[in-house]
Amino acid sequence: MTVHGNLLGPHPTLLPEQPDAQAALAAANDPAAAAAAYPGFSAAWAALACRALDEGDAVAGYAFARTGYHRGLDHLRHAGWKGHGPVPWSHGPNRGFLAALAALARAATEIGEKAEAQRCRGLLDECDPAAAGALGLS
Repeated sequence: MTVHGNLLGPHPTLLPEQPDAQAALAAANDPAAAAAAYPGFSAAWAALACRALDEGDAVAGYAFARTGYHRGLDHLRHAGWKGHGPVPWSHGPNRGFLAALAALARAATEIGEKAEAQRCRGLLDECDPAAAGALGLS
């Protein structure tokens, strides 16, 4: 009898490198410039979300985080992700999506959307339990 597939669950999803977008974000004084130049780059939206949240603007943080999250979902699905399974933090290109997801959880908490915050935190932990710690979440 031959068994096919991964018996432990789906294989990790590894997003492709985006060196131009990463370089633009690293070089920008304002992540908005990187988001405008590379609107599909979740890391730029996550950076905008974190900045807005740190400045006390939870509504803008929520909007930026949701944009980064949805753009990341598009990329994950294109890479074969079926809505579940590992998205490892250790793979650099995955970090933008995971950071946007964490920012969305934080923003949802700040605006009182408890169910959404719990859903996002649960998805973050499902993607990679190490991500929360790497992002400074408790």
